[in-house]
Amino acid sequence: MTLKVVSQMKRMFLQLPHSHKILISAISVALLILLVIPSEPATASKNTTSVDQLVPGKRYQLELAFDNNTNNEESTTQELYWQTYQIKSGDNLADIFSKLGFSAQELYRVTESGEEAKLLRKVHPGDLLRFATDSNEKLVQLTHDINGTDTLIITRQKDSFVAEVEVKDVEVRTEFAHAVIDSSFWNAGISSGLTDNQIMRIANIFGWDIDFALDLRKNDEFSVLFETHYVDGEFVGYGKILAAEFVNRGEHFQAILHDNGQYYTPNGRAMRKTFLRSPVNFTYISSSFNPRRLHPVTGRVRPHNGIDYAASTGTPVMSSGDGKVVQAGYNHLNGNYIFVQHGERYTTKYLHLSRKHVRTGDRVKQGQVIGRVGATGRVTGAHLHYEFLVDGVHRNPRTVELPQAKSLAESELPAFRQQADQIIAVLNDNKRVYLAMR
Repeated sequence: MTLKVVSQMKRMFLQLPHSHKILISAISVALLILLVIPSEPATASKNTTSVDQLVPGKRYQLELAFDNNTNNEESTTQELYWQTYQIKSGDNLADIFSKLGFSAQELYRVTESGEEAKLLRKVHPGDLLRFATDSNEKLVQLTHDINGTDTLIITRQKDSFVAEVEVKDVEVRTEFAHAVIDSSFWNAGISSGLTDNQIMRIANIFGWDIDFALDLRKNDEFSVLFETHYVDGEFVGYGKILAAEFVNRGEHFQAILHDNGQYYTPNGRAMRKTFLRSPVNFTYISSSFNPRRLHPVTGRVRPHNGIDYAASTGTPVMSSGDGKVVQAGYNHLNGNYIFVQHGERYTTKYLHLSRKHVRTGDRVKQGQVIGRVGATGRVTGAHLHYEFLVDGVHRNPRTVELPQAKSLAESELPAFRQQADQIIAVLNDNKRVYLAMR
C-alpha cells in the first residue's frame, strides 16, 4: 500500500463522525485479539494399510515417513511391485534370491522370520513364490500358497521379517457318486467322476471282505458319500469318505465313518479284520484254488493249494495280516518266498517273488509291503502264488471264514447306530434320485 493511499484513508477517517470513529476502533481491537489467541492444533487423518495387513498379489500405496523438521507438507506414497517365480528343479532359496536381486542379508532375515518360515524348505519344482518390493527394490513381502486353504506370508516389519500362515475358512459340502461295474472296478470309478485316490480308498474300506482282484463281477455296483471342500466358492479339494456301499454278487456291504477315523458296519462291527482278502491290488487272477489242477510246467495233476495273482514284475506284495516272518528264503520250486505266522492258527505264504523286503524273524503289519511280484522258481510267467493255511491245512483264500471283526464298545453303539441310520438314509435317497434320473 503506497503512502498516498494511506494519507487519503487517514483524511477520510478524520472526517467521520465521532461515534463512527469509536465503533471502527472497537472492531479493530477485537480482530487483533482474535488473531493473537492460539487455536486448537489442526489434525488430519488418512486411511493407510499397515504392512501386516497386506493382501498377497494386491498393489498398495506405501507411506514414506519424513522427519518433522523437513519442509515436506505432504507424505509421499509409493506402490508395491509384485513378481512371481516358479521353482525349477535344482533351485534353492539362495539361488532364487540371487536371481531376483535380493541380498543374502534379506534371505537370512526371511529364513529367521519364525517357525512357519521352515515351510519354505518343503517347496517343490512347479510351486510359485510371490515377492513384493518397494521403489528401492527392497523386499517387503513373500507369499507361498501351501495348498488350497493355507498361505505362507512373510512380511517386513522395520528391520526384520515376520512369518505367519493364513488359513482360509473352508466350506464342506457332501456329494454322491454311484457306479456299475462293466469292464473293471477302476474304470467304473473313473466313469462316475471319482479320483484315483478315492477309488483306492473305497477298495481299502472293503478290502477285508472283497478280493478286488478276484471277486468282482460285471453289474456289481457301489455308491459313496464324500466331502468336497470350497474356499470363497471355489473347489479346493476332496475330504473324507463318509459312507459307502458295495454290492458284490448280490451281497451288500455297508461302511460308515466313525469319529475315531475307522469304518464300521451300520451295526457297529469294524470293517477292518485280521486278514485282507487279497495281498495285491487290482490285478488279474490267472489261477484259482484247485485241488486237482493240471500243473502248467510238468503237465501232471497236482493240487494247487492257493491263488495265482498274475501281475507285472515289481508289483508290491502286502502281508495280509499282522504276524511274524517264520521263513524267508529261496529254492528252485518256490523261488524267493516268504512265510508269515499269524498267531497260533494262521499262516500265509507268498511265492515266486522277485525281491524280499523282510527277513526271517521280522515282525510285519497288515498291509506292509513285504516283497515284489516276480518269476523266480518253477513258473511260466510273473505272478504271485498266495496260500492261506488254518491249523496247518490249506484253505481257499477266497472263501475261508476270517476271524470276526471287533465291534464298537456297547456304550458307543446307540449314538453310532443313530448316526448310521441317518447317513444310510441319505445314501439311499441319493441313490434313488440318481437311478430315477438315468
